[in-house]
Amino acid sequence: MNGCKNHKRGNLLPFDIIETAASGDVEAINQVLKHYEGYIIALSTKRLFDEQGKPYMVVDTETRRILETRLIVKIMQFDVNRAA
Repeated sequence: MNGCKNHKRGNLLPFDIIETAASGDVEAINQVLKHYEGYIIALSTKRLFDEQGKPYMVVDTETRRILETRLIVKIMQFDVNRAA
């Protein structure tokens, strides 16, 4: 999975979604989380090893939740008036 696919020039979050999310709208916040989901998963993926020493990849759910929580906090702190 390419964690950065949403960050190309043509696939930015519309400002109205950011503005609505910053005002506390849960649906808009979920849209922002969905937009960054691939990137968050990529950052949360860790390589572990089984009993035979073979590596496998797993998403660390604790790291994922921490990143999602930090994103939500930053969304709520975002000053849309300053950005506009």
